[in-house]
Amino acid sequence: MAAQMGNHSKAAAATNAVKDRAQNLMQESHRRELANAQFLNYGGATGFGGASEHARTVFAPGKRRRINVVGICLNVFFPFFFFAAIYCAMPFKLHYQSPGICWLLVFGSLLVCGFICLVAFRVRRKDREPVWLMYTAISCIFAVIMATIFGNANYVYNLLPYYEIDSLNTYPSVNPANDYGQELMDGGRIYFSDGAGLDMKKASSFKNTDLYCVAPIVTGEEKLSHYDFWAVGMNCCSGVSPDFRCGQFNNPKARSGLRLVWENQRPYYRLAVQMASAQFDLYAPHPLFFSWIQDPVAELAEYLDAGWRYYLLGVSTHFAFNLLCCLSAVIVFSKIGYM
Repeated sequence: MAAQMGNHSKAAAATNAVKDRAQNLMQESHRRELANAQFLNYGGATGFGGASEHARTVFAPGKRRRINVVGICLNVFFPFFFFAAIYCAMPFKLHYQSPGICWLLVFGSLLVCGFICLVAFRVRRKDREPVWLMYTAISCIFAVIMATIFGNANYVYNLLPYYEIDSLNTYPSVNPANDYGQELMDGGRIYFSDGAGLDMKKASSFKNTDLYCVAPIVTGEEKLSHYDFWAVGMNCCSGVSPDFRCGQFNNPKARSGLRLVWENQRPYYRLAVQMASAQFDLYAPHPLFFSWIQDPVAELAEYLDAGWRYYLLGVSTHFAFNLLCCLSAVIVFSKIGYM
């Protein structure tokens, strides 16, 4: 009987030892998984977002989530850095001198965003907790796309005309009666001689959705042997009778021209010149197109100033918008589990 009881005691002790070992293994496995989650989960309670034992989850209501301040700050400034860098590269001189490098920078930024997105999806499969890394990926992709779109628009409408005209020559005292357009093909800023003006009676236009208006720049009232210098503008004439209300047409001090740089508009202005030539029997072998203004330097500087204004407006707007989105994400993350 004593032997039998001894055997039962040994069996019970062995069973308890197995249970204790199994329980220790389970606790060790739980600690290891918790450590991995703390290392990978960017933006949570510890490190870059690991969910601690007291972290709030959708499966454990009633416990408060602790938000990592470092993760929040990184998400405020990291997408903004992407936006500011791309938005600076797209409109300014890098795009004009080396467009390939500029677009390569955009492509490289998208690759970085794609890598962040891939890591975020991998972390998401291992942990159902909301992670800051997913927000980082989405906000960076949004920043790169918006910076590319609006930066390129700023380049096309403001900085490209500035760089194009600034790279051309400046010619003073140009006489429309004696000088030919073929001699001034590289002219960006033209200062005409005293007595030069617009001949409103020989103005014409060509309509193709928009109305492309032209008027010859002349000296005196006698008919010239050639008409190579034309003031132009869009939707600033009637299209019926010869009239011209473009640029500073009513400024008596205006006697200069700023070269037209829009390639897509030149064919229509050339057709308007051909119509004027046929209607008024004019000879225009090499027509050049200008905006009729008083001060080309100030007008050119306005393009650069507008480019900088839109840049500063863009970066400040994005920073405010990204900050608002980040604060909204903090509120949403902190409320998960109370619903």
